[in-house]
This record gives sequence, C-alpha cells and structure tokens, in this order.
Amino acid sequence: MQTPNGILPVDKPAGWTSFDVLAKLRGALGTRKLGHSGTLDPMATGVLAVFIGKATAAADRQLNHDKTYEATLRLGQRTDTGDVTGTVLESAPVTVGEGELQAVLPQFEGTLQQLPPMYSAVKINGQPLYKAARKGQTVERVPRPITVYNIEYLGNLAPNEYTLRVACSKGTYIRVLAEDIGQALGVPATLAALRRTQAGEFSLSQCHTLPEILAAAESGALAENGWILPVDTVFAPLPALTVNAGVKAHLFNGCPTSHYAAADGRYRTYDQEGTFLGLAAVESGVLRVEKLFCERN
Repeated sequence: MQTPNGILPVDKPAGWTSFDVLAKLRGALGTRKLGHSGTLDPMATGVLAVFIGKATAAADRQLNHDKTYEATLRLGQRTDTGDVTGTVLESAPVTVGEGELQAVLPQFEGTLQQLPPMYSAVKINGQPLYKAARKGQTVERVPRPITVYNIEYLGNLAPNEYTLRVACSKGTYIRVLAEDIGQALGVPATLAALRRTQAGEFSLSQCHTLPEILAAAESGALAENGWILPVDTVFAPLPALTVNAGVKAHLFNGCPTSHYAAADGRYRTYDQEGTFLGLAAVESGVLRVEKLFCERN
C-alpha cells in the first residue's frame, strides 16, 4: 500500500496507550511518520486522531482543541491514579445520591483552576510527573486554568456510579474533575470509565476500531474507503481561499503576494483545481505562506 497522507480517527481500545496505537499502525500503514493529538489514558477509549505522513505537521496547528467525554464517576472510593486502575487509598460509605450530585455540577462549569495529577504526562523540570509518581514521589505542581463548557448528567448505571457528559478545553483532566466533584459532595470519588466522543474536529462517528483498520490495510482497502480524512479537515474552522496559478507559484516559492484583495487573517488555501495547498495569512493586503501540505510540482 502506498503510504497515505491524512488523518485517521481511531476508536482507541481500553488497555492501550496512545503510543501503543501508533506502534501497531506503523507496520499496517507502511510508515514510521505518525503522530497523534490529545493523549488518552490507557483505561480510556474513544477518539484518537492519528496523523499520517505530511499530515503530522498539522497536529500542532489545530485550531480546535476542545474535547467531549462520557465519564462514569464512582463515589465512595479514591485511588492513587484517580481511576479504578489504581490502588485504593480511601473508601467510605456513600451518603449522597443523584439529587446531591446534580446540585453540585453547575459549580464545575466555567473557567476553573485545576491541579495536574501526579499520574500524568505533564513535565516538571523536564520529567513527566508519572515517572515520579511510580517512584512514590510527589512533586509540587501549580494549578492550571481550564474551561468546562458544560456538564450533563446522563444517568445512574450501577450503585454509586453516575455517568456525565463533559465538554471541556484542552488540558482538562477528567480524573481530577471526578475527585473534585466527590470532594464537593463530601465523599471520595474516582473515575470508573472514560470515553472520548469528540476531539477537536473529529467525532466518534468518524472513528474505526483497530481490528477494522488493520483488516482494511491488509486487504488494501484502507486507502480507498475514505477512512483516512484529508489534512485540511483539521483546518475546517478557517475560511477557504482559492488562488490562481501565479499566486500558487508565489506560495510554493515562499514569496509574498502584495495588494491581495482579501481580509486580514489566516486561510486554508486551494488551487483552481481544488487541491489543498496549505495555510497562508493575509496581513495589510499581503498574502504570505504559513505552511504547505502538498507536493511542489
């Protein structure tokens, strides 16, 4: 199979790290040039956008980093990792229920300060926190601003377990949110399950499982079945700009185009055949290339 360029939304299975998913896909896709955006904990499932080939350069240029999760909160238990994969540190009788939970949820919407968990990839002095956590060390951390746009109560699946839908900004730890909700209720809490249903421009409806992807790659159908999305998908929030052959040549050569009749701002640019060229910006009537994602002819 010819190495594709684009974005493959994967439904990450439980028990796999995000790195595990990339390692499994390298052989199937025939390239080592893979990246992803928005790491998921091993326990978590759902949307993991895998960037392939030239598209890897798009991962850090995404405009939309917001996420949506379906999280199951378990009351009466606190663990060292913030989820049920960890060691139980505290257990207590649960003296609250559905009504009390729904009453405290609004206080967790809006702009909040959140302390990164020890079991996380956040780096302090160049070292990921989880490495210190595995040695039993605790590192001093500084709370970070996050935004929780909405928390929706979805129901009670099992005794003392409640499911929430959380729409939030990049950098939000749902494990910490679960613990903080428990604290507001006066009981220990941890995360029993987590599924990401939206990550930036990518939704669960666009995802396929690893077995489906591996089978399609083996049969040669992956490149033709539309599962690998074009790189410009990630730039959908930007306005489109179609340029003529002369301006296209300027973009390819890194030359600015003066007196360009377009409003100031960033654009996803296309040639007159509809081929996505890359990102460009207009400032004071001057069009300049930001990043090309196509082959120079």
